Parts: sequence; C-alpha cells; structure tokens
Amino acid sequence: GGDHTITYPILQAVAEKHGPVGLVHVDAHTDTGDRALGEKIYHGTPFRRCVEEGLLDCGRVVQIGIRGSSYDPDPYKYCQDQGFRVVPAEECWRKSLVPLMGEVRQQMGDKPVYISFDIDGIDPAYAPGTGTPEIAGLTPAQALEIIRGCKGLTIVGCDLVEVAPMYDASGNTALLGANLLFEMLCVLPAVKTM
Repeated sequence: GGDHTITYPILQAVAEKHGPVGLVHVDAHTDTGDRALGEKIYHGTPFRRCVEEGLLDCGRVVQIGIRGSSYDPDPYKYCQDQGFRVVPAEECWRKSLVPLMGEVRQQMGDKPVYISFDIDGIDPAYAPGTGTPEIAGLTPAQALEIIRGCKGLTIVGCDLVEVAPMYDASGNTALLGANLLFEMLCVLPAVKTM
C-alpha cells in the first residue's frame, strides 16, 4: 500500500546500510519526473531523488512494464542517460518473461538488490484498484515470473505500492497485491520454499 513516494525514504535507509543498490522496478511509469505542481517529492519522482542522492547503482536498475502517459516527449531519456535498462510493456506482450529475468539476474550479480512493484504495472483488467491505471500492462502470470525470477538475488528489501482498494469493488486488486507480496517474501534470501 501507500503511493510510490514511500520507496524514497526506504531506499535512503537501505543505502545507509548497504550502499547504492540495484533495483528491479515494475511499473507503468518510470517515476523519474523532476516535479509536479511545484513539488519535488511525490509519487512520480522517487527514483530521480534516489539517483540524485546516490542511493541506486544505476547500472543495475531495470524498469519493467513501462508504458504510461508522460509530460515529456522522450519519457525514457532520463532513465537511459542514468544507465537504467528500460523494458517497455510492448516488449513484454504475448511472451514469457523468464528469459528477461535470466538477463536481469546476470545484470544484478551478487550485490544488494531492492524490488519495487507498483500495482499499475499490471494491466487494469486484473488490477483496476490504483490511482493511475494504464492499459496494455503486464499479466499476473508475468508478475509472478518477474518476482520468482528474482530468487537467488541478494534482495535487501521490497515493496508493493499504489494499491487503492476503493477503486476496485471486486477486491481483485487487493487480492493480487497480497499474493505478489507473499511471492516477494518467498524469494528473500535464506527463505526455504517447497
């Protein structure tokens, strides 16, 4: 729960202990804007603030499912200039993400990694309960492939954000969010699963 702003102070604390970390970021948006309504800290800016503070190991940042609307004519430029790997949603359509996650595991190596999962990375057909739904997103099965594909990484923390149950009378978004969090707990280091 919470909006994506919560990831910023969490990563401040994580970096204080581990230094700059890699990031597996699932989202419809890059969340690297500079400001909105005059504010530098809001749910569309956390990863720009993290870059500015040296909290991220930018060569080990991957953003998956990106597709959202933007105020910028080149919405991925900032990310690519920092060395992030941006995987637009259309590169994920109609296929398994297991091969992608093999590449991500190599990119992350054995250094600390944080997982940040915005529920709007999932298509609103499955997760309408969010404040910024964007069509043509990931499926729940692909979300599981991403999270399960992180098993074996040196995960030092994770979050799942932007769930807004009041926008989903069915309760499906909250159910999906809870299951994805459970899956994240299962891939933490030293967790034994059957």
